[in-house]
Amino acid sequence: MRERRSRELNRARSVAETAQLVLLRPPRRRIGPLRVAWLYMAAEDETRIGGDLFAIARSDRGTRVIIGDVRGKGLAAIGEASMVLGAFREGAHHYGTLPELAAGLEVSVCRSLEDVADTDHDPGEHFITALLLDVPDHGTQVEMVNLGHPPPLLLHDGKVTVLHARRPVPPLGMCELPAPSHRADPFTFESGDTLLLYTDGVIEARSPKGAFYPLTERAASAPASGPEALIRHIHHDLLNHIGHEPGDDAALLAIERYGAHHLHRSHTTARPLNGRRRLDSDSKPVAEDPS
Repeated sequence: MRERRSRELNRARSVAETAQLVLLRPPRRRIGPLRVAWLYMAAEDETRIGGDLFAIARSDRGTRVIIGDVRGKGLAAIGEASMVLGAFREGAHHYGTLPELAAGLEVSVCRSLEDVADTDHDPGEHFITALLLDVPDHGTQVEMVNLGHPPPLLLHDGKVTVLHARRPVPPLGMCELPAPSHRADPFTFESGDTLLLYTDGVIEARSPKGAFYPLTERAASAPASGPEALIRHIHHDLLNHIGHEPGDDAALLAIERYGAHHLHRSHTTARPLNGRRRLDSDSKPVAEDPS
């Protein structure tokens, strides 16, 4: 009976893991002129993803990116994350401009949120913060629409700049408010630069003494050796800062624009840093033996 239940549990875990990976669809490490690395840490044990989300889609002129955070965490938030990801993947190919894509996501979320929100386990407000980027294949000007999400960091020549939105708008799902006017904020993204996107599970992680994780400061001290090394450095440093696994879902996405001199650079490979199950861009989701 014990062996039979163990087999049934393993099958259930396998189905759940496959479903969650299909939902997240981890991005490739090379997308057009970009190199990508990412990390996802779910708050609930035995899960691969939760309420944080990110996706990358190719458009006619470049690459579109979303990172977002459902209010709530863990399995209860997966339905809302799935809804936003599906709307983004369809809209990224349909809308010509980033403000149009943002407006389309708002319409889709307001239409579907009530059907997918887990109000039985989480009866409070339901909304999704999100950050949208439009990165052209040619040229250096990137557009950003920030819908209540933490601002991205731009790493350029060893310096870190916080890209605050000049025209921020409310999160997705604030359907009772007047329809916001979405306008894109431009910024320069040159060859060799890296964008670091993240969710609040990273910057709100506390040390045993209650100090928040200083992501901007730690990103500035990271080695300049590509997005994979940056993600590995921050992951290791974050765990050292809090002394245990994060209590909230947390996601990181590093995007580097590379030039011709980057094409033959050797790649480092990130590996799991502890025994907890988690996803990153350089390894399959496995549970390592802590020993």
